[in-house]
This record gives sequence, C-alpha cells and structure tokens, in this order.
Amino acid sequence: MILLIGAWNVRTLLHRAGTERPERRTALIATELARYRVQIAALSETCLADEGQLSEVHAGYTFFWISRKQDERREAGVGFAIKSNLVNKLAVPPKGINDRLMTVHLPLAKKRYATLISTYAPTMTSPDDVKEQFYEDLPNADKLIILGDFNARVGTDMLHGKES
Repeated sequence: MILLIGAWNVRTLLHRAGTERPERRTALIATELARYRVQIAALSETCLADEGQLSEVHAGYTFFWISRKQDERREAGVGFAIKSNLVNKLAVPPKGINDRLMTVHLPLAKKRYATLISTYAPTMTSPDDVKEQFYEDLPNADKLIILGDFNARVGTDMLHGKES
C-alpha cells in the first residue's frame, strides 16, 4: 500500500464567526486534502486549544491536534488530518507531546511501525532554552518521518543562527 503524506502550515483552524466563509476551516482543509488524494497530513500552527479530535465526515478525514490550554496564548499547535478509513487501522491514536510535537505510529509489516511526527519548531528569535527543549523532545524511533515547519533559515548568509 502506498500512502501519500504531506505537511501543511494551516495558519489556524479556529473558526471565526462573521467571516464570509461559511465552511469550517477543517472542512475546507479536508476538501483540499481529498482533492490531492493526501491520506495523512501533518498540520502546523493549528491554534486550537487543548488536545482533541473531530471528524469531517463529508470529506472522510479525522483531525487530531494538541496545543496550549484555552486560557493561554496559542501561537503554535500541531496535529494530523488522517483519512478516516486509516484511523481504524492505527493501534493507538496520535499522541501529543506538546504544542509543537505530535506523533502517530503507522503499522508496517512484521509488527514494525513507522513514527510520523508533526512539528512546528520555535523560530530563531525564540529563547535558546525553548529551542533546545524542542530538539530534546523529538522522539527517537527506528523508522522516523518528520513533517512540518522547522522555521529554519538556510544559506551562506547564516552563521550559527545569526545573520552575518
């Protein structure tokens, strides 16, 4: 079986009343994922509160997310949108580590698993201890697939995280 997986910085999944768009953002995202036949998408910058899941029955996706508490500032948040028919094949549901990391274990042959990680890394302007903690929290596994937004800068104009 071939899986089409991807990553999408959705900027927010919060539904805002009074917008010109009547559909929920999760419904719009599910429709686009279905159009491109993406079966699993790692989502970053979800901005939803706490940890939870919901189903978009029409498009056939289940959304899982983790973020900060309702009363805290939510500028990150990660999750997965998974085709609902695949969710039933998971031994355990996706697991949130913190508001920047969530994992899902996909069953492979011979009782082995691949671990997918949805990530939204701290930006370069974040304090060093926040960045270090993020990398310490990254899971370790045999078959590891990391998806998401690493907020990285690349190129010859960068030297140890500082512009030259």
